[in-house]
Amino acid sequence: MTTDTPVTNLFSHVKASQAEWKSGGLRDFFLYKDLGIKDATGGRVIAHLVKANEAPERGTGWHRHVAEFQIVLMLKGWARFMYEDKDTFVEAGDCVHQRPGIVHFLYDYSPDMEYLEIVGPADFGTVDMPAPAEVPDPTPWPTAAKAA
Repeated sequence: MTTDTPVTNLFSHVKASQAEWKSGGLRDFFLYKDLGIKDATGGRVIAHLVKANEAPERGTGWHRHVAEFQIVLMLKGWARFMYEDKDTFVEAGDCVHQRPGIVHFLYDYSPDMEYLEIVGPADFGTVDMPAPAEVPDPTPWPTAAKAA
């Protein structure tokens, strides 16, 4: 394979103390920690940590991503997704490969939910989609969890 454009493929090491949790990602009720992979790969891939910041009152809504590759590795807690018409419980240690274009809805998660998400390309798109199925109600967080 030949290409006129050089491929960026740099060594990257982001120490936990260097990466900060930030808002302003795809969802305002989550916090994100960039792991430096977007810059290291010239935008071919993004890897970030995502964690719960607010209770799941409305969830993500039905959507799909314009991406070639996406995995979610649950590190802490749990989350409930609808993948098309299938309710899927994902807990710490589970890995989900979200095939390109799959319509999904993250509708419930624990207060300690944290996952690693890896997506290619880094600047993937998100498209709102009509609901293919009914979505269960989320589990209310305890009052103590909301204040934490």
